[in-house]
Amino acid sequence: MRKLMIPVIVIFIAALLMSMFIVQEGERGIVVRFGRILKDNNTEIARIYEPGLHFKVPVFDRVRMLDARIQTMDDQADRFVTSEKKDVIIDTYVKWRIEDFGQYYLTTGGGNASTAEALLKRKVVDSLRSEIGSREIKQIVSGPDRGTPVVASDEDDAPATEIVAEIAPRKEVEGQRDQIMDNVLADIKISAMKDLGVAVVDFRMKKINLPDEISESIYRRMRAERESVARKHRSQGREKAEVIRAQSELEVAKILAEADRQARVVRGTADARTAEIYSTAFNKDPEFYNFLRSLKAYENSFNSKNDILVVDPNTDFFKYMKEANGVN
Repeated sequence: MRKLMIPVIVIFIAALLMSMFIVQEGERGIVVRFGRILKDNNTEIARIYEPGLHFKVPVFDRVRMLDARIQTMDDQADRFVTSEKKDVIIDTYVKWRIEDFGQYYLTTGGGNASTAEALLKRKVVDSLRSEIGSREIKQIVSGPDRGTPVVASDEDDAPATEIVAEIAPRKEVEGQRDQIMDNVLADIKISAMKDLGVAVVDFRMKKINLPDEISESIYRRMRAERESVARKHRSQGREKAEVIRAQSELEVAKILAEADRQARVVRGTADARTAEIYSTAFNKDPEFYNFLRSLKAYENSFNSKNDILVVDPNTDFFKYMKEANGVN
């Protein structure tokens, strides 16, 4: 009897352990029996096991754990065509969580998150493509109530969010970026809940770019515009510099002319005063004046030893040399 008790106890403990399962925090559990999800009594709603310890039928029941937390789908950017038939590359992300665990399990082939995101991404792309296709680029890249200045687009080029610049005259743009995100969010909320059993919490466009070939042409145009503005400013600066320089030179010429005039007046006054003094002094003794003038003439005439002077000795030039006393 004792020999039978031990196997029975072991089998009972093993069966008890096999019948228990633990749902971790942030997860929800569903039980699948013979390939079908267990549902609550008299309802078509799947039985959901909250975090904690639970029991199942050993061998026949299989437990599937599903993540109940908010998930983030941040995939590669996609290319879209605007109403102007121009390409834009938009990078988006979606926040979602499982709402109907039973439907989610069945739709995604056993609760595969990759399958769920692939199906959800298809819905997002289709809805966003419809919104982008009915709007122009300047409406897509601008938000409401901000009056963002944008580049006036032409047939070959168009601005993107990172390259919106003031290379064209400013004008107010009716931005619809936020409206686009709200419309896409409302659209995928309904279809995602209906088809996948997931609740979409949020949808955002992270970045709006242009294809590389278009971006390069826009950058070239922007550089050309900036260079044109720079040349204009330099030309205006040179013009102002010439005006300032001409005015400065004119002021300098006026100041020098006035100074020269005043110097000439002072010099003329001084010369006149000097002549007056000389005249007064020499008029008192004219003979002495003639004597000084002759000495000055002698000094200037015999200053150089190499000079030869041929003069009649009886002229008045040698008057004071021939007189013994020098002065009469």
